[in-house]
Amino acid sequence: MRGLRKINSQKNQPKLKKHLVDGTLLSKLHNLVNTEKLGLLAALLAIVVVFYLLTGTLFLSTSNIINILIASSIVGLVTIGQSYLLISGQVDLSPGSVAAFSGVFVAILLTNGMPVVVALLIVTAFGLFIGFFNSCLVNFLRLEPFIATLASMSIFRGLAYIISGGKSVFVQDPAFIAIGNQRVFGIPVPVIIFLSTFILFMVILNRTRYGRSIYMVGGNATAARLAGINAKKVRAIAFMMTSGFAALGGSILAARMSSGQPMASQGLEFDAVTAAVLGGITLKGGSGSLGGALIGLLIMQSFNNGLLMLNVPSFWQMVARGGLLIVALSFDYFRRRKRKD
Repeated sequence: MRGLRKINSQKNQPKLKKHLVDGTLLSKLHNLVNTEKLGLLAALLAIVVVFYLLTGTLFLSTSNIINILIASSIVGLVTIGQSYLLISGQVDLSPGSVAAFSGVFVAILLTNGMPVVVALLIVTAFGLFIGFFNSCLVNFLRLEPFIATLASMSIFRGLAYIISGGKSVFVQDPAFIAIGNQRVFGIPVPVIIFLSTFILFMVILNRTRYGRSIYMVGGNATAARLAGINAKKVRAIAFMMTSGFAALGGSILAARMSSGQPMASQGLEFDAVTAAVLGGITLKGGSGSLGGALIGLLIMQSFNNGLLMLNVPSFWQMVARGGLLIVALSFDYFRRRKRKD
């Protein structure tokens, strides 16, 4: 009897192997090939190859890769918060102004003798308050996020010019300047701050109740409310995160430039939105991932860096960045259309 079972088992092994090859294995390979992230990685590779051919080995030099990572770290911090907001169905247009205001604010605090850690905590806390202010405009006054944060963008850009007198505020504190320029094992501190923050908030988005609530609120706010989720609270936290990251990014930028500049970080919010949407986060909310947003960020920063290396005039760079945003929005449209079909 045992011998008969053994013979039958041996006879079924080829069928089992065939099933694994024809079914499960091919299905997994098919799903892998059709993932959006694979397409994004292909786009990133194409950009790298094109600029490598146009600029030679300079584009892939260690110093240039570090420049790309540093630029990505400043925009990337805001992209984290903006991704949370977009998944929840909201958007914030004020991060660039908040970053500029924060850079000037922290520079003024430091020039008046305040310790670096205390100054950074105060500025970041103020950034969180700005996010709470934006959420109140949306949650309680029922203003559209686009309009509410457009007003905030104007307010805090103006305040940055007012408190600085329209001039750059220079900082000489070596501990603060080290935050923007120091390296640990060859890796710039801003990159370390960004990557550690990114990993933390990717885990929060994927593995926590709040992360699941973000997707539910963005997908269907009414259903989320019926499930016991406080949509206003979820959105308020996302707004506070975005402004808090903008304040931190503005402070890091001030450390890199050794000064707080009221005209800094113009267009930062649009860069963050472009990166997130390129990475697969839909403007309608409810879908996307931080992993995709990271690839979108690298695509955008590599593209911008390549244009700089080719000495493309700044006005044409603005045109190209606008075109990249249109491409991102087009991808978002076709993704949503595909999901409906």
